[in-house]
Amino acid sequence: MSFESLGLSHNIIRSVNKLGYLKPFPIQEQAVPVILQGKDLMGIAQTGSGKTACFVMPILEKLQNSEVKKDRNVQVLILVPTRELAIQIDEVFRAFTENLKREIRTMAVYGGVSINPQMKGMFGVEVLIATPGRLLDLIDHNALSISGIQHLVIDEADKMFQLGFGEEMNKLFAMMPVVKQTTLFSATLNDKVSEMKERLSINPVIIEIKKEEVEIDNIEQLAYHVSPENKGPFLRYLIKEKKVEKALIFVSSTRSADNLVEKLKKNKIKAVAIHSQKSQGARRNNLEEFKVNGAQILVATDLIGRGIHIESLPCVINYELPRSPLDYIHRIGRTGRANEKGTAISILTDDELQHFRVIQKKMGKKVTLQRTEGIDLHGY
Repeated sequence: MSFESLGLSHNIIRSVNKLGYLKPFPIQEQAVPVILQGKDLMGIAQTGSGKTACFVMPILEKLQNSEVKKDRNVQVLILVPTRELAIQIDEVFRAFTENLKREIRTMAVYGGVSINPQMKGMFGVEVLIATPGRLLDLIDHNALSISGIQHLVIDEADKMFQLGFGEEMNKLFAMMPVVKQTTLFSATLNDKVSEMKERLSINPVIIEIKKEEVEIDNIEQLAYHVSPENKGPFLRYLIKEKKVEKALIFVSSTRSADNLVEKLKKNKIKAVAIHSQKSQGARRNNLEEFKVNGAQILVATDLIGRGIHIESLPCVINYELPRSPLDYIHRIGRTGRANEKGTAISILTDDELQHFRVIQKKMGKKVTLQRTEGIDLHGY
């Protein structure tokens, strides 16, 4: 199945092509037509299954054909449990908006930062990605209204309850119109998620995607424990002392990608980056630079990295861990293909150790953590 067959317009397809996606993920094949038809949806899928684009593409498809609204009435609300997910979804929206008929304003709001810039930037926002607590704060400050939203998306619904957002969500639901399109995604369909589905949805289409299996037997997995200040120096040590000839390095954000490339270049390591904030031409040139013209390191985010194909890649490095175990498996599965041997390296600080344990448990494979205190990183 192709993206064209999902009912998406040429403008969205151009964005899909620029981002390097070759064909829809299974969840996208099933969910996108349903959302385009205006039906309610309950999707049961793991993080890393491609579900974000499931709602991003049809939402933008509809909005690009609507009139610009310059007020504080949000049309599309996406509720998420964490700041990191809010930022990630906002990045996906921005990556897809490059070729639309008109500019569509999106914004991610979350706690832990000053509320004032978020209040000032709210006017004219059409798609709001928000954590429940900060959204309630903004509503209390009269920064926006959700009384007229047309489409509600709740991502990682089960995690919302795990983190104790049930009360906040009930307050928000009471402020929303009864008639609206609702899209829910959850890794599991437990009792609380089922109750939410019954409360918010009208005859929802239910789609469940089974876990995807990725072959990792040919991949040697290594993990190193470092202090935060030694993360960069240790990476450069690995590349130089272990004579890493080619490596794909994954980071969690576009800013991290650019910063890492800059530091590698300062240390005379030829590196390039591909991410959603770079033009299609720049991404194509940088990928070609890595594949053919001698760039030693390619730094990528999950959004863009998932869409590229590199033959005979010897090494993948997790400079920053992905959010989900499935994303981790997709990352390291870039190496060790076609019966070739590959190496996957994770560089971990204290803050990442517990998450790495979760990844190992989900993967069903233990990776021995190697300490680095005795390594002299002076000069790296």
